[in-house]
Amino acid sequence: MINYGGKVMDFSDIIYDIKNGIATITLNRPESLNALSTTMARELALAVEQAGKDSDCRTVVLTGAGRAFSVGGDIKYMQNGISAVEGRNYVMEVGRPIMLIRKIEKPVIAVVNGYAMGAGFNLALAADLIIAVKGSKFGQVFTQVGLAVDAGGSYFLPRAVGLARAKELIFTGRTIDAEEALQMGLINKVVEKDKLDQEVSSLAGKLSRGPALALGFAKMLINAGMNENLETVMSSEAFAQSVCMQTGDHKEGLAAFFEKREPVFGKR
Repeated sequence: MINYGGKVMDFSDIIYDIKNGIATITLNRPESLNALSTTMARELALAVEQAGKDSDCRTVVLTGAGRAFSVGGDIKYMQNGISAVEGRNYVMEVGRPIMLIRKIEKPVIAVVNGYAMGAGFNLALAADLIIAVKGSKFGQVFTQVGLAVDAGGSYFLPRAVGLARAKELIFTGRTIDAEEALQMGLINKVVEKDKLDQEVSSLAGKLSRGPALALGFAKMLINAGMNENLETVMSSEAFAQSVCMQTGDHKEGLAAFFEKREPVFGKR
């Protein structure tokens, strides 16, 4: 349940919780390994939008209940056959929260606690940072059920691992473990299950205490820089820096540097 646009909304497929500047969004269909239903996709989009608007939220953590992050598309929904129009609408619905995760001007940490398959894998790739439990499994398994790729996989994967390896993973549907994903540069860290909460709390806490506007600009610049030329990127950087230089966070950062102490951002 969240307050969205002044209206209290009950969510059935996700949990939204905010504490100490960290909004935790949990995919909550553990009985289906968090397969992405239309309802879940819509609720996830609303939750990400809310996190973007919520002044109390400075960092977002996205995870899954049970033993999976998400196994991707809802195969049971597809089992009896769907029309091309229904299929397109479903894929677009699943893609909407992914676009919002990329656009939200706050860091998003995906916490993979088991399986991240198909669209679930690509949902994790949409995040800014990924922490995975040791033994977690990742796979672009679309071709194993006669599908191509969706949820941004054809965009995220080549940029993360290069064209040849992206084609291999998508064409073969091969499953990789967290350690191989780390070696490929797909994720940021692999941790033991009993250390997960501590690791996530530490990273999310650090980001939530950071300079919010600067982090938001940095995210936008990095994402845009993947597709823009150097001249455009540097012009955007100059604009972002000129704005950041006017903030209390910049002044606090400078003061902390010269006073040889840790900065306390977020002062007004």
